[in-house]
Amino acid sequence: MPNNRVHSLAAQFLVLDASSTVVGLFLCYDGLSVKNKGGAVSHFVSEPLLDGGSNVTSDHRNSRRGGETITPLATSNVLSLLTFSWINPLISLGYKKRLDLEDVPQLDSLNSAQRSFLVLRNKIETDTSHMSKSSQMNTFSLVKAVILTTWKDIIITGVLSFVSALASYVGPFLIDTLVKYLNGHRDLKQGFLLVSAFTVAKIVECLAQRHCDFKLEKAGINVRAALVAMIYHKGLTLSSESKQGHSNGEIINFMAVDAERIGDFSKYMHNAWLVIVQVGLALIILYKYLGISSLATFVATIVVMLSNLPLGRLQEKFQEKLMKCKDKRMKTTSEVLKNMRILKLYGWEMKFLSRVDDIRSNEAYWLYKLTFTMAMTCVAFWVAPTFVAIATFGMCMLLGIPLDSGKVLSSLATFKNLQESVYNLPDTIEIIVQTKVSFDRIASFLSLSELDSGLVEMVPIGSSDTSVEIVDGNFSWDVTSCEPILSDINLKFFRRMKVAVCGPVGSGKSSLLSCILGEVSKLSGKVRLSGTKAYVGQSPWIQSGTIEHNILFGKEMDIERYERVLEACDLKKDLEVLSFAPLMLLQEATFSRITQAGKYDDIMKLGSDFLELVGAHKEALLEIDSVGHSLGTVKKIIQDETITGQNGKIVHMEEKKRQLVEEEERERGKVGSSAYWKYLTTAYGGALTPLVLLAQIMFESSQISSNYWLAWASSTSESNQARVGGFEFIIVYMAFGIGCSFCILARAFLLMKAGYETANRLFYKMHFCIFRAPMSFFDANPSGRILNRVSTDQAAVDLTIPYTIGPFAFVSIQLLGIIIQYYIPSARELARLVGVCKAPVIQHFSETISGSTTIRSFGQKHRFQDTCLKLIDNYSRPKFHVAGALAWLGSRLDMLSSFIFAFLVIFLVSVPEGIIDPSTAGLAVTYGLSLNMLQAWAIQKLCRLEIQFISVERIFQYSSIPSEPPLVIESNRPDHFWPSQGKVDIHHLQVRYAVHMPLVLRGITCTFHGGTKTGIVGRTGSGKSTLIQTLFRLVEPTSGEILIDGINISSIGLHDLRSRLSIIPQDPTMFNGTVRSNMDPLEDYTDDQIWEALDKCQIGDEVRNKEGKLDASVTENGENWSVGQRQLICLGRVLLKKSKILVLDEATASVDTATDNMIQKTLRQHFSDSTVIAIAHRITSVVKSDMVLVLNNGLVEEYDSPTTLLEDKSSSFSQLVAEYSMRSNSSHKKKGATIKHTISD
Repeated sequence: MPNNRVHSLAAQFLVLDASSTVVGLFLCYDGLSVKNKGGAVSHFVSEPLLDGGSNVTSDHRNSRRGGETITPLATSNVLSLLTFSWINPLISLGYKKRLDLEDVPQLDSLNSAQRSFLVLRNKIETDTSHMSKSSQMNTFSLVKAVILTTWKDIIITGVLSFVSALASYVGPFLIDTLVKYLNGHRDLKQGFLLVSAFTVAKIVECLAQRHCDFKLEKAGINVRAALVAMIYHKGLTLSSESKQGHSNGEIINFMAVDAERIGDFSKYMHNAWLVIVQVGLALIILYKYLGISSLATFVATIVVMLSNLPLGRLQEKFQEKLMKCKDKRMKTTSEVLKNMRILKLYGWEMKFLSRVDDIRSNEAYWLYKLTFTMAMTCVAFWVAPTFVAIATFGMCMLLGIPLDSGKVLSSLATFKNLQESVYNLPDTIEIIVQTKVSFDRIASFLSLSELDSGLVEMVPIGSSDTSVEIVDGNFSWDVTSCEPILSDINLKFFRRMKVAVCGPVGSGKSSLLSCILGEVSKLSGKVRLSGTKAYVGQSPWIQSGTIEHNILFGKEMDIERYERVLEACDLKKDLEVLSFAPLMLLQEATFSRITQAGKYDDIMKLGSDFLELVGAHKEALLEIDSVGHSLGTVKKIIQDETITGQNGKIVHMEEKKRQLVEEEERERGKVGSSAYWKYLTTAYGGALTPLVLLAQIMFESSQISSNYWLAWASSTSESNQARVGGFEFIIVYMAFGIGCSFCILARAFLLMKAGYETANRLFYKMHFCIFRAPMSFFDANPSGRILNRVSTDQAAVDLTIPYTIGPFAFVSIQLLGIIIQYYIPSARELARLVGVCKAPVIQHFSETISGSTTIRSFGQKHRFQDTCLKLIDNYSRPKFHVAGALAWLGSRLDMLSSFIFAFLVIFLVSVPEGIIDPSTAGLAVTYGLSLNMLQAWAIQKLCRLEIQFISVERIFQYSSIPSEPPLVIESNRPDHFWPSQGKVDIHHLQVRYAVHMPLVLRGITCTFHGGTKTGIVGRTGSGKSTLIQTLFRLVEPTSGEILIDGINISSIGLHDLRSRLSIIPQDPTMFNGTVRSNMDPLEDYTDDQIWEALDKCQIGDEVRNKEGKLDASVTENGENWSVGQRQLICLGRVLLKKSKILVLDEATASVDTATDNMIQKTLRQHFSDSTVIAIAHRITSVVKSDMVLVLNNGLVEEYDSPTTLLEDKSSSFSQLVAEYSMRSNSSHKKKGATIKHTISD
């Protein structure tokens, strides 16, 4: 006996010494690598203790270097790669300070978005080039191209997965040997070999799995980047026909949701075939110990897998329906955010919120079905291991195969191993279904028709004096249409000519210019273009960014030329943006053919329709003479007049610029416990949370009890008698299994219900807060940023957060606090950066789709693609390093758990015989085999939970936006007939857009008497639009007051105010839907009343000619209607409403003079007894006003009748009229209607 003890102690000391040496070397290397490579740590260690500022300086200097250096992964040595120590510098820096994007190293060239995009595009082009011309790219082609793009990573991770799976079954295979060793004669060498085999297998398993996970994550990031770039490239080249079928919001969904989902699929890539491998390995082990009974395991496993097929089909169906609803919601939300100012002016925001809520209700219906199916799948697979064990042991009983504790524990360990792959199978099936749907959607989008680059033939400069030539041209927006919108077009423009394109609203002016730009499908004929081209749309397209950035538009800065541009655009004084270009095209719409062409004087002599158009301008100018002020002879002109630099739109933009677009808010430090508590108590006050925890506790208790029962009840060896009979053995185990099933069923459905209700309540609360937010919120936050919250973050709350917070709550491990606290700060801030860096991609994406015509016209497509790739890299950088940080943590947890397991086995091997029961020791090893998995799983769930919970945190941010004043104040509601007179009194009105900003209106006092028409004039930035916004309370007064018929507008509800006022905005806005829904979204009027309003604004016949009449379709932003037609619809809205106070905010800036005259006559006829307040775009629309208000720098400069002001030649108004007339006369025979077209060398 003493010899046995000596040998036992010798083995113990030998193994302990060897293990301690390995652990010590590993920890020393890890500590030294942190110290030497972690810039912030090395600074901290070496700096003087009293030098308080040096730490900040060094951190700042290090952060500057971080964004300029390449990730250390590209240059790391083998040991650093093996242990993930290359990310030590970033983690140690994150432990010292809050990480910013500049701290995160750049991706190396192999992982850049540009390389991924080029490889994927080449694979797709190579594959599609072998197809017939009639074939289009399909899902199979896209999947094949993605696989070929990442084939190296797929093969390497496949090998690593196989090695990890193989190593994971070494432990279960050896448990029976260990039990026999403990139960029989103990040999030093055999014990040492057992310990070594267990430990080496566990270390190999952990390292292989960790590197496999990281490489899969990296491959997913690259695939996502390539797909986003492909979608962006496609969106930039879509034909007009294809674009009509896909809204901006839908295209953004492809990028924000579908590409993200395909990238996430990488983590589950090998799970499907790995299950087969693991089942095979399990069957081999079971056959060795249980013989023919292992067939029962095989059959039971097949039954479990087959039971998943109908659930998988249901998931695919529900996922498709869910994504369609999500697309529809994003489309509506995108349109609403773009036009929120208009909605608030009309008082329609709550109606459009109800539309979004209705779409969400339908989406929630399919979400409920999907999560219900996911819960059923979860139940099936959690119960599967118990079901397989019962079938296997039951077969052993029937066949009389003896079960000793070693065989039972080996089988249990095998089932437990199999449970991991089976546990992941529901997630795998779910993500496969979702990924297939996303691949289908993206492939369908990528197969859409693009603009034909051969529509316009480019002629070399100098080979001809012709700039533009169209020969026998027939064009159509829809290439399948038999009726061209422009037919038999023949024209030729020579170099340096200034060409006027004239015609009434909807005659085809914009279509002609779009044909020249190559934006319209050509049915026949030829279009030739020589020289460069530029484009200025009638509706301004301005990017988020600086004024300088928008003006230069990709060109190098030339100070002298830049100054000349500012001077030419009258921007030096106004500090505002207009895209400079030698060719200006103001957008309108469609018709059929050119009726007249020639020189100005020649056409004038013909006395034709052209003369009527010119007459409209003459009539407008004669209004100036009608008030008795002679300014000389008014000549025939076609002029692009503006007295305010088209300042209506620009004022809005200028006022936005004054409220500089804010950097996206990012929380600091850890996610607060209040956020978790708020999430858990959102649904049913948190009543379901303790029930979920109780169900999980009961499940774990039942599972542990069932395993202990198997170990206790079976014999210690084949020669010993079992403690209970075979029937009792299996019946008790079945009872435990049934108890587990009910517990897991309750847990799954309670968790599903809690997650579903929480997601819905957060959705409705966030959207209500967004829609009720003041306009300053939308000015400070680009729409892409908001769309990121309502798409990506909401998707996480819908389908991810409940199934992350649940598992973590199920296993609570209070270990490794130091490592977690060291890791979490970096990982958390990197995850926040991922959320923040995604918004610029969405914003750039949205802006590009809206301005694609401008981008193509200026030849800036490649520059915008490069910008997109840089933004994608900025998003991928923190995401890539989050994966590295997670691998860093996982590898250290794995090593630590492996060493703990090794010490456990050493202890069991070296403990003297008889002290520990072999069955109990075997059960301990069975659980010890899964220690690393359980420990790492729990800790990673904690870390992932905090990272993913940032989506909840971001939704909570938008659920607490300060709201506008109440829509209705019940205690102070105006009577039904208010305002009856329409008198507006303004007293000492001062307005600023934010507390830290200067006053825009600096003390205005004036009165607009009831029934009078007042024109407001002034240069850009004088405060005209601010005054109108204050009248509608889009901006609240800083001091002073506005009274309407004696009632202070600040004392009543916003809806009561805005619903009693009418406005025709400068931007003619129509929404996706029908003519009826655009005229009367609140459904307050009958069809007869709507037709009457349409006839009054002279667009009734046009609507009657449309298919569906009042139900005629209106696409997103009214793109299928001309700008002039949209403005007439806006006029129809106010005619339908017939308010006592009407505001015209540059209402006719987007239409020609003839249409302007018609609108003015209609307003004079139908609003003769109403108070009309008009911001003037044309002098001619002001001179017949009763009063003119001249604003200058936020103050009233002049306020009198136009006659009085014109008689005073020194008045500002008189000088504006004189300037207008001079410009009009000088433009005689030089300018065309509202379009200038110049093509220069």
